[in-house]
Amino acid sequence: MNLIDTHCHIDFSVFDEKRSDVITEAARLGVSDIVVPGVTAEGWGKLLQVVSEHHACRLHPALGLHPCFMDQHQPEDLDRLEKLIEKESVCAVGEIGLDLFIPEADLHGQLFFFEKQLELAAKYNLPVLLHVRKAHDQVLKLLRRYRLDRGGAVHAFSGSLQQARQYIALGFKLGLGGTVTYERARRLRRIVDELDLSHFVLETDAPDMPLAPYRNEPNRPARVKEVADVVASLKGITTEQVAVSTARQACTLFCFES
Repeated sequence: MNLIDTHCHIDFSVFDEKRSDVITEAARLGVSDIVVPGVTAEGWGKLLQVVSEHHACRLHPALGLHPCFMDQHQPEDLDRLEKLIEKESVCAVGEIGLDLFIPEADLHGQLFFFEKQLELAAKYNLPVLLHVRKAHDQVLKLLRRYRLDRGGAVHAFSGSLQQARQYIALGFKLGLGGTVTYERARRLRRIVDELDLSHFVLETDAPDMPLAPYRNEPNRPARVKEVADVVASLKGITTEQVAVSTARQACTLFCFES
């Protein structure tokens, strides 16, 4: 069984003392590939170093400026991002998007960086990793304007069934992670039941978004297997079928070798 974690912050400092063990554990449980999204320009160097140093799983860098870290972003970071896209084997632009859940969110600043990064994704024909909270309609409007040929993945999808279908129509996959393991996530579970499996990819967002059985623990990429188990139960199919379909979608989206 090959599983792909399409969103894991394995570069974060919480993993510094145990990163090799965490990646090895994931590989042992069937994780073949991990996408590692960037969130700030300051962190890109460490992210690229981590990706280059660990090989138990194939680690793939994505680079972006996250909307929750506006106080750390500068306009010149966009120039550096473009240079790194040209130089490095970046699989996506991300983690990017809009977050209106944050108290006193700087929507003007978020829009500036989001649109500039959508322009880079379009220019270099890369998919995007989207972070969207309380802003699905605004993000969908911008995606219709930029029309990315390779689409992307909506990380930790939290929208409605109608919004899910709009993302799918624009060539996006919906990321399923820890949230779907909670019984109270009724709307998301209905969406999983309603839509074809081909519209989903799996993720952990480790060390964040812990699964229901581990809600007080840092998340780990190995637990993408348990996300697959829950999705399989909701769809009435096997975990192997979930793994095969979601890995196929991720390989196509990010141009990974299958």
